[in-house]
Amino acid sequence: MASELNCMIVDDDPIFRQYISKQIKETNGLKLVTEAESAANALDLLEEHEVDIIFLDVQMPEMTGIELTQRLNNGYEVILVTANDSYAVDAFEQKVTDYLVKPFEYERFSQAISKAQKNIEAFRKKKNIIEHIFIKSDGKIVHLRLQDVLFVEALADYVVINTEAKKYIVHHTMKGVEKKLPVHRFVRVHRSFIVNIEKIDYIEDLTVHIKAKSIPIGASYKETLYNTMNFL
Repeated sequence: MASELNCMIVDDDPIFRQYISKQIKETNGLKLVTEAESAANALDLLEEHEVDIIFLDVQMPEMTGIELTQRLNNGYEVILVTANDSYAVDAFEQKVTDYLVKPFEYERFSQAISKAQKNIEAFRKKKNIIEHIFIKSDGKIVHLRLQDVLFVEALADYVVINTEAKKYIVHHTMKGVEKKLPVHRFVRVHRSFIVNIEKIDYIEDLTVHIKAKSIPIGASYKETLYNTMNFL
């Protein structure tokens, strides 16, 4: 796999966060981008960071790792870690990538990473050839052609998928939507906007214009946008 995979550790035990961090740093192709000491904190950080693999403790106060997996979309490879192997059935019901029992050796850690890498590679290949998605909106499951999507806009705990004909309000995160869309066609240009490159009319003064909509370009997204565009 060409690019590094971004990792997050979610564990209320600082000693074990350090233990997993050491194993991540010793593994080629992995990069630790953030850590969280609670599931609630992890939800906030996932909106701020690009994450591929989550190492998630099961037993945490307020919200367990199992409860967190129920709130995540399926755009992440989740590797559950716990000192109690009685959660294995619950773990695999949530379709996690793997389940590690503390303390585990590096060889077992490496096996879990290998599974995650294969899943991510397969997903990325599939994502770049899809032409449609299904969304849940207004109590319906709607078939949506990607060629009809103009842009996606954040709206509190929801996103608004804008097409020329209609707007669809979907309970999802921008990070989750971004992971589902093919990278050769859709690019995030702002914390609150993802645009269909094929629908851009023009760009002027750090603003993308699509139909009658003016969309700001965030400073941290400018380079990614320009690298994605096919300049003459």
